[in-house]
Amino acid sequence: MISKFEGIIITETPYGDNSKIINVLTKEKGLVGIMCRNAKSLKSPLRTKTLKFTYAYFHLKYNENKLSTLIDVDIIDNLTNIKEDIELISYMSYITDLTYQVVKQNNDKEIYNIYINTVLKLNARQNPLILTNILELKYLDYLGVGLNLDSCIKCGNKTKIVTLDPDEGGFICQDCYTNEKIISPKAIKLIRMYYLIDISSISEIKITKDVADEINYFLNKYYERYTGLYLKSKEFLHKINNLT
Repeated sequence: MISKFEGIIITETPYGDNSKIINVLTKEKGLVGIMCRNAKSLKSPLRTKTLKFTYAYFHLKYNENKLSTLIDVDIIDNLTNIKEDIELISYMSYITDLTYQVVKQNNDKEIYNIYINTVLKLNARQNPLILTNILELKYLDYLGVGLNLDSCIKCGNKTKIVTLDPDEGGFICQDCYTNEKIISPKAIKLIRMYYLIDISSISEIKITKDVADEINYFLNKYYERYTGLYLKSKEFLHKINNLT
């Protein structure tokens, strides 16, 4: 029986001389490992359809506990804008690597929706840093290190919030504040909005570069402290951003 899944290739690994194994993040089943026989052959119709970042319908002989076998691929979107832009492909590489790490820890189906909607907004050339930060915030819960964005992390006070501390993992109120780094009220408000917003509904978010950089700095520090993830694609992204 042939099954059809919507998904995107997030890793590919050579297998033998002409075959490969791909990991596809699917809408229906989360992460699915697939054997693509002879897909590396020059004559194979699947050669260009089994490359990383292919967003498509995958027709499979599905095996829940072992590798599934690829039968055919119907492309949904070539994601041309991303693939033709060095900055966007850098963001795509990072969010894909991060998604793979998240899915390995928590194969929740909602992760697919967060990821694919971010990818489509990237391809529509919306602000890549803002989109990436929104995705990073939403992934924290799946990594088991979610932020407390409802009240002071120390006393539970919902008022007089003065900062958001990456070391404590949440809001700090005026009464509990000692010497934590102050994050601007605008950045605090936007971080909470990022966490709550539905990515698919975003048309455009306009914020100043200073505030965007402040939010990104906070999330970088939080990920470094709590997730234990080291991704080479993140380092490359830093280099790209420093050149622009």
